[in-house]
Amino acid sequence: MERPWGMIKDPVHGYVHITEPEREAIDTLPLQRLRRIKQLVFADYVYPGANHTRFEHSVGVMHLAGLLGKTLPISLDKDEVQKIRLAGLCHDVGHGPFSHTFEQVLIKRLNKTHEDLTPWIVRGTELSEIISKHGYSPDEVADLAVGRDQRARAFMNQIISSAVDVDKMDFISRDTYHTGAEYGKVDIYRLIYTMDVIEETLVVDSSALAALEAFLIARVESFRTIYYHKTVRSAQILLVRALEAAEEELGLCSFEIPDEYLELDDYSVWAELKGCEKSAQIIRDLECRRLLKCAYERELQAEDKSISGLFSLDGIRREVESEIADLAGIPASNVFIDTPSLPSIPYFHKLSLDPMEIPVVDAAGKDVLKATKISKIIEVLKGFMNIVRVYTHEGDRERVREAAEKILGRLPEAARVSY
Repeated sequence: MERPWGMIKDPVHGYVHITEPEREAIDTLPLQRLRRIKQLVFADYVYPGANHTRFEHSVGVMHLAGLLGKTLPISLDKDEVQKIRLAGLCHDVGHGPFSHTFEQVLIKRLNKTHEDLTPWIVRGTELSEIISKHGYSPDEVADLAVGRDQRARAFMNQIISSAVDVDKMDFISRDTYHTGAEYGKVDIYRLIYTMDVIEETLVVDSSALAALEAFLIARVESFRTIYYHKTVRSAQILLVRALEAAEEELGLCSFEIPDEYLELDDYSVWAELKGCEKSAQIIRDLECRRLLKCAYERELQAEDKSISGLFSLDGIRREVESEIADLAGIPASNVFIDTPSLPSIPYFHKLSLDPMEIPVVDAAGKDVLKATKISKIIEVLKGFMNIVRVYTHEGDRERVREAAEKILGRLPEAARVSY
């Protein structure tokens, strides 16, 4: 790795050394803009301390990516480690304002995600010049930043993007720190220091099985209680409505070059939404914490995404919303169905294993086993966590609850799965 230029004091990882290429990359608009994009949109409505940003998360991912790259029992030269760190630093530059909330609009309007925009920004801004100046390929760093560099060794992509990647290691630890939730207090360094590479695939050592179980449990619990908290999602639903209502007037998805996209952050877009007649009232409601109320909730773990996938189709969701509204005797615009879904163990590797398996190497370092075969906890976690919620306004809550139970069904207690 390059000689350290200086240090950043991080509340989660302590002192993080940065190199000259990293310092120059940090002092660019694409990275500095991440200071104005919250990591957890509206989580502070439930956890007041959750005001951290994508910027500090990116620094954390860079740090862990370099640490894992250096500690793997495989020969990576200093330039490869530096490239991995730069990729980790840039992995979130494609995020729009309000992070994943804005992504719902991006997907609908442009069929793009932040992972599609990240390489575009790395290649099309001053980041490309800085990366090139220090002897690295902007194309390789751009693709590696989202785990899609076909020129790199497979495990290098998996360091950035896999079931047990440094992105998740950082955000679970960091979000736990800032929210005060206890779920993410996981020994991620145990995972990092014991990981190995078998057939170009990143694998977890069986000696760290307990840490892996804790990591996966923390991820699921964090999604349930932080990212998919019903109050957090309520505010996000309203914000999406505001973004959609204002899109025609504000043209938030009409950007054509990276510099236009980089003008969008939480501050600038919030001000625009507040000044737009079609979205102003929603923003006023959010500023006063006048939120939608959850009238119906069904939560279970399934082997596939059939439940939430059904409602993810706009036409079907609107049809069910209309049915519930008609039965409740209220306008269809007052009913909102939300179906967040979490793939518990997605993984992509070259080994001959089901892609929903996490490879674990045995104590002898020879045989690769399926995590679900050696851990009952991980076996239970395999699959998808699905939530179906129906929201409405406070005054309509009881009527909507009764209508939703008739249409969607009351979930029997015996059918509930604890996870």
